Amino acid sequence: MENIDYEAIHEELFIMLDQHMIKELRLTLAEMNEYDISEFLGELWEEDQTRMGMVYRLLPKEIAADVFANLEVEEQETIINSVTDTELAAIVEELQVDDAVDMMEELPANVVKRVMRSANPSTRALINQYLKYPENSAGSIMTAEFIDLKKYMNVRESLARIRKIGEDRETIYVCYVTSAKRRLEGVVTVKDLLLADDETIIEDIMDTNVIFAKTTDDQEEVTEQFSNYDLIAIPVVDKEGCLVGIVTVDDVIDVMEQEATEDIEKMAGITPSVKPYSRTSVFDIWKNRIPWLMFLMLSATFTGMVMTHFEDALAAQVVLAAFIPMLMGTGGNSGSQASTAVIRSLSLGDIEPSDVLEVIWKEIRVAVLCGISLACINFVKMLVVDKILLHNSDVTIIVAATVSLTIVFVVMFAKAVGSTLPIIAEKIGVDPAVMASPLISTITDTVSLIIYFNIARVFLHF
Repeated sequence: MENIDYEAIHEELFIMLDQHMIKELRLTLAEMNEYDISEFLGELWEEDQTRMGMVYRLLPKEIAADVFANLEVEEQETIINSVTDTELAAIVEELQVDDAVDMMEELPANVVKRVMRSANPSTRALINQYLKYPENSAGSIMTAEFIDLKKYMNVRESLARIRKIGEDRETIYVCYVTSAKRRLEGVVTVKDLLLADDETIIEDIMDTNVIFAKTTDDQEEVTEQFSNYDLIAIPVVDKEGCLVGIVTVDDVIDVMEQEATEDIEKMAGITPSVKPYSRTSVFDIWKNRIPWLMFLMLSATFTGMVMTHFEDALAAQVVLAAFIPMLMGTGGNSGSQASTAVIRSLSLGDIEPSDVLEVIWKEIRVAVLCGISLACINFVKMLVVDKILLHNSDVTIIVAATVSLTIVFVVMFAKAVGSTLPIIAEKIGVDPAVMASPLISTITDTVSLIIYFNIARVFLHF
């Protein structure tokens, strides 16, 4: 099996398009994967949106909807604006319901109205039902296209039903057993069916211990269930226990990517954006970044107040100022290490808010080991490098001891704060990622100076 050179294929497609080789272009696209086609259309969208719409209309009907689902929302809007109402209706009918709902949540209101007007009544009602579920809930990401069976059916009847309705379903590997009132009663896989005799009754081979989600469950909780139980799909039930949809692994991967991106942005002090970086305007990026930058800039006022309060001490011992950046940096880095580890553990369900004392105790012990190690290295470095090699006579053993002891306490405080704040945030319902590097660094910077100058006051008697 040889690697496919997608760049070369895209270049070839552009050449066909430029030379109006429409027949060859249509045949080449028909043999490509839907994702690769969407990538090509994305490149074309950035160059010429009119031609992008024209190329989309060349796609065979059986793959057009899958390609459409893989496009970015701006590209979808371009397609919608380039097709007739009849063509738009065909696209909507071919889309999986969860993909259609995702599109509706992102498109401008006027475009949504046209899409809904083009959809048939049953599809429109189903989309409206999904849009009523809370944002980022299991109900908002599920799909209604699943295989349902009855427990009184035999294997032969079940396989016949799968062949009959399976083509338009999200997955056929996992089938769900429901009652006459659509209550979830069990689950059976195609593997179970293929390995059983034709006359075997579904009730005899179905698994009644079903892992399920509720429509109002948070989508992050659903991803945890996929990870914990190694699922490829999970049924979603309403408050009466009736099966209303399923969430499949491809939906969960999208959620994981979205949640990871949001956490990274929050940990960097950026308001999460709904668009990828390449599609976000300079103005939108400014709006996402400036609130945190402004908050952190103003909060740094406290650091300046501490410096002003101890300016007499700095005047008496000027050498102390040289080590302030190192102490503040060490504190910030120590806090960031702890907060990152705790935030990740919270997101994976490895720890809970009730584990706060255990986490703090572990981080304090880690801090003592890290602090003593750094202090010893710093003490030797100050006496050898600063005093002997750089001939800085102001660096005495007492000064080195002051700075080194400060490191121990700064690291302990930073790791305690870094491990505690995310857990507190989780407890009060705030995303723990907010309590990450920028905020913790600001807190530790201020406290580091207070610790530093108070230790110096004791050791250096000023």
